[in-house]
Amino acid sequence: MRAVLNKVLFFKMPKQHESVLEREVIQNFNLLGGSLIVDGTLGDGGHAELLLKNTTSVRVLGIDRDMRAIERAEKRLAPFRDRITLIHGNFSDIKAILKKANVMNVDGLLLDLGVSSPQLDSPDRGFSFMRNGPLDMRMDSSQKITAADLLVALPDEELVSVLKGYGEERFSKRIVRAIRQAQKQSAVKTTLQLSNIISSVIHASRQTKIHPATRTFQALRIAVNNELEQIKTVLDDAIGLLDSSARIVAISFHSLEDRIVKTFFRKEEKGCTCPPKIPICICANKQTLKILTRRPLCSSEEEIALNPRSVSAKLRVAERVYV
Repeated sequence: MRAVLNKVLFFKMPKQHESVLEREVIQNFNLLGGSLIVDGTLGDGGHAELLLKNTTSVRVLGIDRDMRAIERAEKRLAPFRDRITLIHGNFSDIKAILKKANVMNVDGLLLDLGVSSPQLDSPDRGFSFMRNGPLDMRMDSSQKITAADLLVALPDEELVSVLKGYGEERFSKRIVRAIRQAQKQSAVKTTLQLSNIISSVIHASRQTKIHPATRTFQALRIAVNNELEQIKTVLDDAIGLLDSSARIVAISFHSLEDRIVKTFFRKEEKGCTCPPKIPICICANKQTLKILTRRPLCSSEEEIALNPRSVSAKLRVAERVYV
């Protein structure tokens, strides 16, 4: 039986961390009575609150690798404590997390990928070149390796590869040379140091108007947190955990994330991977997903005006099928 939605079908969340594409998220889950949705990127709990507040019996299991986020979400979601379970962990460990929670199957998986506003806005986390702080970038502060450590540990070729591959930075070699020159004088340990080094050799683009350090900071953050590999892992593992008609709702903020989600959805929808010339399937791969968004859903002009950080958000949805 479909969960009874409150009379006001959609509640706008109070002014805290601004979760993106709220209406699109709630409209694209099969919210049946008693459904269990895994929010793999809990953050401040905005999307979880949305799901709980707009239904009467849906349950949410929220996962986040950032303990500070868990603490904020716990306060925010206190009115729904009987329908929410919060776990400090990494969504790439979803199989182990659900097993420990005695959960066999789920009715939906939400992934709001990338860095959150509180992380960007906290100088001590080291995610932003706009605020001076330690060059950290760890989403899980118990993790050992920081961005500053990577600048020391990685050989030149590997660091160039990180900036080019994860940041799509075409001036990666020039930036690495500048970093090495600076390191001869002193260790690069703060966000402002790194930002100034990059700005000294790369000028802001008149066309894109993005800060010269944007791509480098993105690349280092992805490398520090192993983000792309963990997205691949959680998507692969989710297939075996989703009930029939359960949905994956994935929100990405840059092309690398979106490409992984799009490619995975297409591969799982296609199923058979045999060459076209082979008349009979011999690979035994079956379709596991049905894509529900042929093109990604994006933020409206109204949402972008209220929350400028939503401008690059793309939402894709796929539904679990058994054939």
